[in-house]
Amino acid sequence: MARPVGASGADTMRAIRKAAIHRIYRHGYEAMSLRTLAADVGLRVGSLHNYIPNKQEFLGNLLDEIMAELLLDFEAHMADVSEPRDALMAFVEFHIDWHTARKEEVFIGNMELRSLSPEQYARITARRKQYERHLRAILERGRRKGLWRVENPAVVSKAILALLTGVSNWYRPDGKLSRKQLTRLYQSMVERMLHEPEGPG
Repeated sequence: MARPVGASGADTMRAIRKAAIHRIYRHGYEAMSLRTLAADVGLRVGSLHNYIPNKQEFLGNLLDEIMAELLLDFEAHMADVSEPRDALMAFVEFHIDWHTARKEEVFIGNMELRSLSPEQYARITARRKQYERHLRAILERGRRKGLWRVENPAVVSKAILALLTGVSNWYRPDGKLSRKQLTRLYQSMVERMLHEPEGPG
């Protein structure tokens, strides 16, 4: 089938991306073929190559775009936040909201790092580290102000991110907790972590 009449190139690329995310989420990157992806969006395989030069490059670009969107959305969310505690609470809120709303992207962003080329892997992990540095900077500012005990911000930031990201694996909008209730619970958990000693006393 050809591209639907009236669809722009940008519309088609968005449809390809959406279909690819869903297919990779359900079946994995290795199981996705360009033929099945083309069928998902109503294109011939030859036409799909106008948008996707090759499968490997597409995966790298897809994960790069996801991380770029995460960073841009984060910057917008944090634009008017300055105090460390407010920034920490805002970080928790943002992370849970973004990762539960886009769980398919989050899943493939974590699981398909293994499928990237070394060059792609370095590019994507650099963006992930950039996001982590934002949290680490918040922890360090709070420590300097005496708001909490954080002897090793690098380790604590990784622990917080692991805690928060795990929510996207099990959260359901129709569950017992609303997203707002869940966010308040995790904000309290994270803050308690920062007031506890980090190792044996």
